[in-house]
Amino acid sequence: MLIDDYVADLSRALAGPAGPKRDLVVEARDSLTDTADALEAQGLDREAAERAAVEEFGVVAEIAPGYQEELTAVSGRRLAALLFLTLPMSVLIWSAIWHLFPGDHNAWSARPAWYATATTLLDAVQVVTGLYGGLALFALGRGARRFGRTALITRSLGLTVMVALPLCGTLSLLVTAVSDLPPGFDQLAPVAVAELVTSAFWVLQLYCAVRCLALTRRARA
Repeated sequence: MLIDDYVADLSRALAGPAGPKRDLVVEARDSLTDTADALEAQGLDREAAERAAVEEFGVVAEIAPGYQEELTAVSGRRLAALLFLTLPMSVLIWSAIWHLFPGDHNAWSARPAWYATATTLLDAVQVVTGLYGGLALFALGRGARRFGRTALITRSLGLTVMVALPLCGTLSLLVTAVSDLPPGFDQLAPVAVAELVTSAFWVLQLYCAVRCLALTRRARA
């Protein structure tokens, strides 16, 4: 097998973020090319040098798992960083909104007994999930040698999002439904921006979670 064929097979065997995947494949190609150049300088013809370089590098089935683990870690770190940054930020944004537009204070007494519990739980789920994202970010980065289990941590992040998002969405709907909101509340510029930002955060989290689950499912298979 020549270098171009080997690199193509390696690229097909890997899945993950496009940029990091391209970097890994380019790195492998550069290493193979350097080895082939050295062998050619020693007297081998180009084809024989490339075949020898490929044979020395190792078969794709043996090399790909290590590369795939790195791509999985990259995906996990992206999702972990996203959770660590966006979820606490969402709590702060909406806390500011409710302070700016508190509604009718006299209506608070008419709210259900579970209202305070629901709002506290909503904030807690977001903060705890964000903190877990921070811990996972460390475990997949500087703590990778200590913790290992890259695929397991990445998968747990994806599953966490799949549980946290529906829970947060349900609690948000319940809280909003019984809140005494002034007319045109949704059309207020700060509120509209907060809703847009929160929705964007959730879409990004869901997208990254699906990617992480797909990668770890592929690794297990």
